[in-house]
Amino acid sequence: MRSSSGNPLVHGSSSRPIPKLMVWLILFVSVIYVIYTLKLLASSAEDSYNDIPFTSSLHRSLLNPNRTAEMTKEKASLLHPHRDAREKQVGLLRMPKAPPRWRPTEIHDVVFGIAASSKLWQKRKEYIKIWYKPDRMRGVVWLDNRVKYSAEDNRTLPPVRFSSDTSKFHYTNSQGHRSAIRISRIVTETLNMKMDNVRWFVMGDDDTVFITENLIRVLRKYDHTQYYYIGSLSESHIQNIFFSYSMAYGGGGFAISYPLAKALSKMQDRCIQRYPGLYGSDDRMQACMAELGVPLTKELGFHQFREISGVDDDEVGPTVL
Repeated sequence: MRSSSGNPLVHGSSSRPIPKLMVWLILFVSVIYVIYTLKLLASSAEDSYNDIPFTSSLHRSLLNPNRTAEMTKEKASLLHPHRDAREKQVGLLRMPKAPPRWRPTEIHDVVFGIAASSKLWQKRKEYIKIWYKPDRMRGVVWLDNRVKYSAEDNRTLPPVRFSSDTSKFHYTNSQGHRSAIRISRIVTETLNMKMDNVRWFVMGDDDTVFITENLIRVLRKYDHTQYYYIGSLSESHIQNIFFSYSMAYGGGGFAISYPLAKALSKMQDRCIQRYPGLYGSDDRMQACMAELGVPLTKELGFHQFREISGVDDDEVGPTVL
């Protein structure tokens, strides 16, 4: 049967759209299938990778360095089962130690080097007894010759040593005495005794009187691990002009830190040979300090004056601090 327009009229079934639920189900199944296929391919590739012969292990290590490092560590542990324990012990041994606690300088950290003459010993030793305390202090008296040393001296004075022979050194100053060479080497000879726990070497004459409490107070101001040459000028302007304004006068005493004393000991004999025309021991010491590049650190408490309260020069020597 046709319509008025001439098109046939069809009766019966017409096309029906596919439900949306069916479309989503098909998409879900497709995605699952793709994921499963990719996973299967990846698993097959890994199995093939592990089946590569031993001769290709280097190539595998280049492709997977992290895994190679882990395998190497595991093999080392199997071959050396006690290595881990030893490495832990070594690690503990190599741990940095805590720095020692700083403490102030005390009198037992100081060693006194006392220049003495055998001709004046019986008189000058009484000055040393004024300030030296054998139970608390360390020191050495350096003499040029043998002297009488009584039992009382042994209880109240520092031990006595005899200076080494200095005849090999030239001395050309006509106004001085060659004993200056012997005295200038006292710090080095005291260092060579290798005493323990020394921070400072303090040099003085046998008529120098040290006020040790004040001396320690001054030394505490300075770092004993550095180079220090501490002393003072003479109270005599004429002496300072004639000798030096940069020199510690030995009669007034001076202090040298332990590291500087070590440096001095390595070059002092050669230094002394270069200055045969100098007058005394203190200007020889200052010459060597200049060669080491260490200036004088001035502390006015090191006094060289010879008169105290009107007492005659022959009765009292220099007073330190």
